[in-house]
Amino acid sequence: MPKTHPTPKLVIFDCDGVLVDSEVISNQVLVENLAQYGLHLDLADCMDLFVGGTMAGVKGKAQKLGADLPLNWVDEVYQETYARLKDGVPLVSGIPELLALLDRENIPCCVASNGCEDKMRITLGQSDLWQRFHPNAMFSAHTLGVAKPEPGLFLAAASHFDVQARQCLVIEDSATGAKAAMRAGMRCLGYAPEGIGAKLAEQGAEVFGAMAQVPALIGLTDAGA
Repeated sequence: MPKTHPTPKLVIFDCDGVLVDSEVISNQVLVENLAQYGLHLDLADCMDLFVGGTMAGVKGKAQKLGADLPLNWVDEVYQETYARLKDGVPLVSGIPELLALLDRENIPCCVASNGCEDKMRITLGQSDLWQRFHPNAMFSAHTLGVAKPEPGLFLAAASHFDVQARQCLVIEDSATGAKAAMRAGMRCLGYAPEGIGAKLAEQGAEVFGAMAQVPALIGLTDAGA
């Protein structure tokens, strides 16, 4: 029989690639920027290397791969990324419906991201999600000083909502985030819309391909289904 899980008392969303479809945009900026400093990657390799990490972590990896980066590179690439994101970032398909369902079921939710709040203001601010999550349901590694794959970001969210870790559900699209969820003792759904979820599964995430699948995975039936 398939394993069943109780309905969560808190749903924790990653931001980039889970709430907003920003990963391709951000990584295309990285591809173009790093090429200027001698590191030539295609988009797929860039995403495989860097999705889920901090920009400081990206800098370190890129330098090890041969990029000759200036001291102010993190600030530089953030500004380039913000400019591109301001041109428009769509919500991930199915997110409005999923959030509406959680509201109807009185299940609180929040966002926990390795990204900074300035970036989330741009991406989430293009819909009503910034107002929904900021400031009391938004947990940023830059603000709290702890980043995935460490579990502290997720544990801070659980503590804020007075919910035990085992009662939380995390929705992630990166192996780094899934690892953090496992370390926190939380169930993790791994979003892999392109059907490539091996790295998520390796970290213990339950891989799925569309947000419309989430209600069934958490014991809810969307009345609109």
